[in-house]
Amino acid sequence: MASTDRAPILAIILMLTASAAVNSDSSASFYDVLQSNGLPMGLFPKGISEYSVDHLSGAFELRMLYASPCDAKFETPLRYQCNITGRLRYGQVSDLSGVAAQDLFLWLPVKSIRVDIPSSGLIYFDVGMVFKQFSLSFFETPKECNASLGDGETVVLFENGGGATRPVEDLHGNLEIELVTDEGKRAVS
Repeated sequence: MASTDRAPILAIILMLTASAAVNSDSSASFYDVLQSNGLPMGLFPKGISEYSVDHLSGAFELRMLYASPCDAKFETPLRYQCNITGRLRYGQVSDLSGVAAQDLFLWLPVKSIRVDIPSSGLIYFDVGMVFKQFSLSFFETPKECNASLGDGETVVLFENGGGATRPVEDLHGNLEIELVTDEGKRAVS
């Protein structure tokens, strides 16, 4: 009787192992992984040199070919760092690090991306304060990524969840801490 109780458990373990082996196919590109998770291929630009995905947790890491951050132009410019990490779920990327969206003169970190109901044709980028809405058609194919020019724009590297302070870096590498109060923002160091 004990051996028959173990049979379903062994079958599940074998199925999970076979599934993991299929999902770790080295011939699949990261763009294929995106599509199999209900996401458009163009979320990340051309030039991914290597990637890894933990198919159980969805955690991923990818490296770009470029030695410095690069920009891709959609409806709004997106900046991609050399190393990007996040977590994949069907129709969503969460815990994203290494991607920023330009809003006026600021580069705001994109924290997550989610595809609305696919028939709606919309995709949402969480930039902390708001969700930026874009047409899904902008992300159908990977775009070229051009080197960032360093034209003095401010790059927000980190935002405190409460919004009280945040370090910011301009493209010349100057780092300062910005304090956000009811009266507005002021640099404190």
